[in-house]
Amino acid sequence: MDRLEAMTILVAVVETGSFTAAGRRLGVPLPSVSRKLAELEAYLGGTRLLARSTRRLSLTDAGADYVAACKRILEDIAVADRKASGEYVAPKGELVMTAPIVFGRLHVVPVVSAFLATYPDIDVRLLLNDRNAQLLDDHIDLAVRIGVLPDSAAIAVQVGSVRWVVCASPGYLAAHGEPKAPADLAKLDCVTFDVAGAATPWVFAGKAGERNVSVRSRLSVNTAEAALDAAEQGVGLTRVLSYQAAPRIAQGKLVTVLEAFEPEPKPVSLIHLPQQALPLKTRSFIDFAAPRLKARLAPT
Repeated sequence: MDRLEAMTILVAVVETGSFTAAGRRLGVPLPSVSRKLAELEAYLGGTRLLARSTRRLSLTDAGADYVAACKRILEDIAVADRKASGEYVAPKGELVMTAPIVFGRLHVVPVVSAFLATYPDIDVRLLLNDRNAQLLDDHIDLAVRIGVLPDSAAIAVQVGSVRWVVCASPGYLAAHGEPKAPADLAKLDCVTFDVAGAATPWVFAGKAGERNVSVRSRLSVNTAEAALDAAEQGVGLTRVLSYQAAPRIAQGKLVTVLEAFEPEPKPVSLIHLPQQALPLKTRSFIDFAAPRLKARLAPT
């Protein structure tokens, strides 16, 4: 039995939640996944690592301890492999990154393109997704995060900030009037968008701090792009992050309102997990990208 292979399969099963998904991730046939785990449990004296039911998999107490040890062992081996391949000597290898979809398209892709031209021995796999992926579980080297970061072990480098802005087409404002205070929104048409099935509240700054404001949603959509499209077409006002609306505002298609009531800006950060030694591919990208992203996000 190849114990390292069996450990890798076990960790993949736990991280993906099923034998099928683990086999898909590793390119291993489903029967082989089952057989390798059975061999591993037999090697450990018949210790059950996974509790199987028709609906879900869960770790036994022994399995939880063993998986934690497997992750440490596999990470140590990965570090040793990177050292042996020269990733700690020269910037090289594949850098896996994630960023929000629109922010990634507008700001990260141009920076990555310039980075690739400068570092020919580094390849980048950029995953654009508005879901905050787990760096460890999803094997991601570096992530762009927008918003206040939760307390965690991740290392963050702030590269700027973005604002929540309310905007509408010039035609809509000319026909219906410009709101002078957040309370005026109750009398105007608004376009709202839901994220993961939950409506994003409209929050404004006031004398008593930030507060949620009820708006009249004439149209609810599930992406900021669709909300901006509708606002541009005169359906009503919408509220998005400043970078999402910036191109249309620059073109005069949308106009911002209620700027005096905007809440505190949201920080934009590059984050990575702490490591004994950061691979040069990751350090090189942070050093290259941080000043360029700061320049792109600088207030104009």
